[in-house]
Amino acid sequence: AAAAAAAAAPAPIICANLSVILAFCWVYIRKFQSRQESEVVSTITAICALAVALISSALLPVDIFPVSFMKYPDGTYKEWAANNVTRGQIEDTVLYGYYTLYSIILFCVFLWIPFVYFYYEERDDDNVNKCSVRMQLSSPHGAVACSDLMAFVPLEAPPGQNSTQWEKVQYLFEELGSSHGLPALSFSISTLTLIGMLAVITYTAYGMSVLPLNLIKGTRSVAYERLENTEDIDDVEHQIEKLKSKCIDGRPLSSRDRHNLQELEGKLQVLQRRGRHLEVAERNCCTKVGSALRPFKIILGVFFILVALLFTVALFISNLDKALHSAGIRSGFIIFGTNLTNPLNELLLALQPVFPLDYILITVITMYFVLTSMAGIRNMGIWFFWIRLYKIRPKRTRPQALLFLCMILLLIVLHTSYMIYSLAPQYVMYGSQKYLFIKKYVLVFSLSLPDQCTVTRSYLFLHKFWFFSTIYYFGNWAFIGAFLVGLAVSCCRGKKSVIEGEVEADDSDLSDDEYVH
Repeated sequence: AAAAAAAAAPAPIICANLSVILAFCWVYIRKFQSRQESEVVSTITAICALAVALISSALLPVDIFPVSFMKYPDGTYKEWAANNVTRGQIEDTVLYGYYTLYSIILFCVFLWIPFVYFYYEERDDDNVNKCSVRMQLSSPHGAVACSDLMAFVPLEAPPGQNSTQWEKVQYLFEELGSSHGLPALSFSISTLTLIGMLAVITYTAYGMSVLPLNLIKGTRSVAYERLENTEDIDDVEHQIEKLKSKCIDGRPLSSRDRHNLQELEGKLQVLQRRGRHLEVAERNCCTKVGSALRPFKIILGVFFILVALLFTVALFISNLDKALHSAGIRSGFIIFGTNLTNPLNELLLALQPVFPLDYILITVITMYFVLTSMAGIRNMGIWFFWIRLYKIRPKRTRPQALLFLCMILLLIVLHTSYMIYSLAPQYVMYGSQKYLFIKKYVLVFSLSLPDQCTVTRSYLFLHKFWFFSTIYYFGNWAFIGAFLVGLAVSCCRGKKSVIEGEVEADDSDLSDDEYVH
């Protein structure tokens, strides 16, 4: 009865957390969603995908808690966890949680989000189905999906050549339910995690530098920007009048002058729209509140940059430890425990006696990676190598861009577990568990039992295939380099405009009027 009551107690808390996550996702998507191009299906898909990403990011603290809670501080198992069967049931429950959420991520990345994306792109075309299927199969995304689906193909032919179709389907499910299906799912998740590593190197590394520095620098003065914009308008109008004066006597303008006139008229329209936005920003109460909260933003920015530097140092020490003390590439640079002092790992271990500070910290670290990733995508936009596909702007973001944003976040969340493992390897692997020691003849001997400490399920996921672990190891070095480059670029840039990203040359006047009014 006590166990049942303890299991039922967190239910209201879980429901409250889910409500908060869904509310945040709805506000975030609605903040950036274009009012002209909003579409119900893409909006619901983006909100659900973002919610799945945030919920999945909470898996790691949930995974660490059971393995830490099984033992007393002296290293002995608690009464309810002394039985291997009970511990196995708890481990299986956490493992099924991973499989469920990761399967949802696979479904979203490979099926649901691409379907909604191509449906929105081609809904006005007569050959919607043909075009959508052709684009998916011809894209690299479809190739990755096909390669992952091939991982689920049974290794052996079904017994009996005269078996019916139903028997073949039944055999397929039996294979997936056996030990053959688990490595296939792990391989698919590792493939997506590899893609997520590229997104982490690109967006999260830059977000960790640009988010705190933007908070520290703040934005430019609205009054100064309006004055500067008025001077630019006067200058452009003067150039336009100078060009038009050439054809007062009836002579036509040369092709070069006509081209320059068109460019100046387009630039004048952008400056006029910019002036209207600046006028609204000057009257906006949010701008005044932001100015009043300036000291708090500076303190928060300094805190974020210190956290980013702490993560970078911890990641460097962890990678250096692997380079010096692991078995090398063929082992995936795996080490058991830590040989060099890792500040973040030591901090988590020091917070263990004060429940639940270590779990709060690991949750904050996870959410920090998610928020900095969102900041990086927000500032950079969606890129395919050197080609910018979409911009992420408040009330101007297209539905396709929001779908891409959520897909990237799903991939980043998958790689976040390995990033946190690299930051605090001992804690992520064993939590707060301690070895059982027996004092005898004044010497301390450790019991060498195979089941003395329980490993987290995330660790088993991360190191299922050694070659993926090797790639992740080198990806950590690339992440450190990308962060340092992004930090240098962010330091060299000036303050952002108070209307940063709101006015672009390719915006229509209709969308501008809708935004202003």
